[in-house]
Amino acid sequence: MTIRNVSILAAMISVSSLAFAAEKSIRQSDLPPAVESALQGQMKGAMVKGFTTETENGRQTYEAELIVDGHTKDVEFDRDGNIQEVEEEVAFETLSPQVKAALTTQARSGTVKKVESLRKHDKLVAYEAQVEKSGKHFEIQVGPNGEKLHHQE
Repeated sequence: MTIRNVSILAAMISVSSLAFAAEKSIRQSDLPPAVESALQGQMKGAMVKGFTTETENGRQTYEAELIVDGHTKDVEFDRDGNIQEVEEEVAFETLSPQVKAALTTQARSGTVKKVESLRKHDKLVAYEAQVEKSGKHFEIQVGPNGEKLHHQE
């Protein structure tokens, strides 16, 4: 391998590593004041499971993992306390017939274990399901009306 190829490879690895982020567990006391304040609006009847932070593409976010009325709810905030995304568990039987059919089709004879609604900036953008098939687990997504998504949310 030439020095030029090594340099190009090293640059590609550096750039690609910036796009990936690892979640890091934190304490509630580590949250910025704006996030702590915004979180209080989400806490009614909630039990806290934990908090994480991650930096992706230079943007730091904070996530609160909650249990509300017996189901999971993960709320992601930016540094200023603005809600970026909410993933909330929903019962399969409460979904529209179109969404149930689309998830069942994508599960390809697997068993849908858990479904979450995905809201970004207070708009429903997708449903995500955890599926088990032959001992393996994977996730699938469909649009708000059961349509195929052009990209993962």
